[in-house]
Amino acid sequence: MALPPAFLDELRARTPLPGLIGRKTRLLKSGRNWKGCCPFHGEKTPSFYVYDDHFHCFGCGAHGDAVTFVMRSEGASFPEAVERLAAEAGMEVPKPSAQEVARERRARDLHAVMAAAAEAYHRRLFLPEGRPALDYLLRRGLKQETIRAFALGWAPAGRGAIAADLRGEGVTEDQLIEAGLLRPGEAGDPPRDFFYARVMFPIRDRRGRVIAFGGRILGDGQPKYVNSPETPLFRKRLGLYGLDLAREGAFRGAPVVAVEGYMDVIALHQAGFAGAVAPLGTALTPEQLQELWRLSPEPVLCFDGDAAGARAAARAAEVALPLISTDHTLRFATLPAGEDPDTLTVRGGPAAFQAVLDAARPMSEALYGLIAEGRPAATPEQRAALRNRLSGAAAAITDKALAAEYRRVLLDRFFAAGRRGPGGGAAGRPFAARLARPAISAAPVQAERARMLFAILLRHPWLLPQAEEAIGLLDLPDGPATHLRAAILAWHGGVERVDSEGLIAHLADCGLEDAVAWALVPAGLPLAARAEALPGEVEEGFWHFFLRLRGEAELIEDQQEARRILAETNDPAAQRRLILLSEALDAVRRGEGAAGASGDAA
Repeated sequence: MALPPAFLDELRARTPLPGLIGRKTRLLKSGRNWKGCCPFHGEKTPSFYVYDDHFHCFGCGAHGDAVTFVMRSEGASFPEAVERLAAEAGMEVPKPSAQEVARERRARDLHAVMAAAAEAYHRRLFLPEGRPALDYLLRRGLKQETIRAFALGWAPAGRGAIAADLRGEGVTEDQLIEAGLLRPGEAGDPPRDFFYARVMFPIRDRRGRVIAFGGRILGDGQPKYVNSPETPLFRKRLGLYGLDLAREGAFRGAPVVAVEGYMDVIALHQAGFAGAVAPLGTALTPEQLQELWRLSPEPVLCFDGDAAGARAAARAAEVALPLISTDHTLRFATLPAGEDPDTLTVRGGPAAFQAVLDAARPMSEALYGLIAEGRPAATPEQRAALRNRLSGAAAAITDKALAAEYRRVLLDRFFAAGRRGPGGGAAGRPFAARLARPAISAAPVQAERARMLFAILLRHPWLLPQAEEAIGLLDLPDGPATHLRAAILAWHGGVERVDSEGLIAHLADCGLEDAVAWALVPAGLPLAARAEALPGEVEEGFWHFFLRLRGEAELIEDQQEARRILAETNDPAAQRRLILLSEALDAVRRGEGAAGASGDAA
């Protein structure tokens, strides 16, 4: 008996392919994926690629998932491969019950029923009765080969047509009702066709099996579209129209783009955009987002350029925020006013839609507009409300490091908009413009920050291997700070034992007792300058003051460099440095002054 699909999906999710396949062949990182020499045929040049949910060899054509790999590499049967992977993943293979056997048999039978129904509807499209529907599809710009590739069909107006078509194949009324093709009769009436007088769009699952239908009425009747009811095969919040074809397109490098309707998907595929999909008559759901991310780490959501499109984009962002990560995010594209992908590709060809994709914005850029659009921010109360909404959006992100980055980006935009104001001036911050505030002298603040930084170093010189280069970059105020830096760096370059007592003794020998005393004055010293401070506290304190001693322009350069290093190394330390740099830059732009100099004082 076949195992439940949910169990197999979870088993695959719990089995990282690079780790599994890396036991058989050496894999190297290649962008977001991995590559190596194929374990199934001898080769010297790597042509074997490992993706999130499958592997593929461009040399011999080997292709499959984790279960397939174990079967091919170890000669195991399907049950043996599943048992082995389940044991490693800490899962128990479900034992079939009589009910499960019956349910699986019914599902298998229903797939056959739906496949037969799709053939029947498709066949009727090319009969005289289906001519109006075929003409409608041709007028919409679809080619005959496209109509056949998507198996589009026609459900006639006469009642009982689908039952008559499938009766010769032994399909019963009960099966048609369970498949959602008939409505049960009421008060003793016979069952009625669920679809009639509609153009039919078969809906397939990831494996290409028909699980439901969408039907469009000809003319202006309502509802324009209806979908199959939910059945043992079909849950509309779980699937995507065009998913089976988009999987192949994405594998071959096509961008994955979610649009609104069935005709949009078909028109885009015909225009060469083989990664197009659409939700099934609902707003985008978390389950559908996960399906998109199985195809691409950064799919594009494409919305109409009107108010309804903006609302749909905002809803999609709200659903996506708790789910995004450093590996899975979104881009947002907006169509020209009055256009949809269908009409756009018909009128302007593939280049017109490619321009829309090229202009798609990362979620981090699009989110501010989605939240702030149409919300006034002229008064302090309105600005505070908007700021709270922006912070709340960032807080919805589960990944805390990513949430901090989003909060920084959103608030950067918020403060920049406030400086410009509604007319491009300072009107967005009326009270700041009206109330004079005594200027904070920068020199004493910088001197105090330098004092605290050197106090931390004097108590914890073990920081020097990771901080030496950074200290050399600082533009320090003249006086004790510059003398201490020169002496400390010279000492660190030639000493074998790095400890606080030895450093302070060396500085005394250099005649810098007064400079040491200046740095270690107890008043206002941070917790990180205590001898008993934990390493994590020491590192955080040092980088806090270092970052506030750097200028804004230098911090921006540091931030860009940190992003580059993180992208190349994926090192947690690099990620932490990027977060600290971003927070420091945010603080500088907000104008934090002396308050930041001793905020963690003992």
